[in-house]
Amino acid sequence: MSGIVSYGSYIPYYRIKPEEIARIWGDEPERMKKNLFILSKSVPSPDEDVASISVEAARNALKRKDINPEEIGAIYVGSESHPYAVKPTATIVAAAIGMPLEYFAADYEFACKAGTAGMQNVKAMVDSNYIKYGFAIGSDTSQGAPGDALEYTASAGGTAMLIGKDNVIAEINDTLSVSTDTPDFWRREGEPYPKHGERFTGEPGYFKHVIAASKAIMERNDMKNSDYDYAVFHQPNGKFPTRAAKILGFTEEQYKTGLLTPYIGNTYSGSMMTGLSAVLDESKPGDRILAVSFGSGAGSDAFDITVTDKMKDYKRDNAPTVKKLIEKVKFIDYGMYTKFRKIIITGDSVE
Repeated sequence: MSGIVSYGSYIPYYRIKPEEIARIWGDEPERMKKNLFILSKSVPSPDEDVASISVEAARNALKRKDINPEEIGAIYVGSESHPYAVKPTATIVAAAIGMPLEYFAADYEFACKAGTAGMQNVKAMVDSNYIKYGFAIGSDTSQGAPGDALEYTASAGGTAMLIGKDNVIAEINDTLSVSTDTPDFWRREGEPYPKHGERFTGEPGYFKHVIAASKAIMERNDMKNSDYDYAVFHQPNGKFPTRAAKILGFTEEQYKTGLLTPYIGNTYSGSMMTGLSAVLDESKPGDRILAVSFGSGAGSDAFDITVTDKMKDYKRDNAPTVKKLIEKVKFIDYGMYTKFRKIIITGDSVE
């Protein structure tokens, strides 16, 4: 059976605290922390973008598994913040890690589930014996307009999943998707910041799709919440995935390992995949994992995963774990944040 052969993550080490953002906009910091359950968020440095984050994540995956990059037949990069409107990120990453001339490549967009859509497509290509290995990457330097609630959560980071049939450390037993046309969050071409549909973001957006996808895959595989050792969900903030887990009957012990947003913010396309990376960092053979992404617009991808005996020999320590990436921190003030995020370009020019 096909599944995850290796994985790697990358999170920028700069951080900003919600109270620093609240100080500028006159918000009540404790209220924002409580409402969003955010303690800090990652901030990309001026020379970091989705391409560089994706490269670092893919390189970390290859450090853990001795695989010839020329055997990788596909690479799909999912993101809302590709550095180019017209020019693929995928080819930049492929060149950086030494992939061959002949491979499938594409940039995906489906809000925050673009990376997991890539996982599904790579798995299908592996299952059909069309390729031996393929990379699916979820990566973002997400945007939030100054003063908007999104500014407290929109962060940066990414995860790369290498999928194949040989030496699988985590079998993907099943995957499915649910989708509807729900206008909960969007950004038109040329606009620097996204907009959100207020009341549509919760019940008709996030919860409808995450709950439906979770229930559907559990029912299809004759599983119940207590059968899983871990559950990880898309994390637009710290409260939504916690509430979804409780609605589905999962305990804190099951979801706490993959809950990263309170410490790094919402990495958008990298969100659920990085949570899954954190779970794999601590998992052992036989562990069962439910992983469910969410992308506004709207849809969820659900995965039922079993950790295999190959995890015993897997070289996790060859690359930084998510825990180590989270612990490497340098806090900045709002002035440095605006410089890094290029909110202020030069003089009176404002992007």
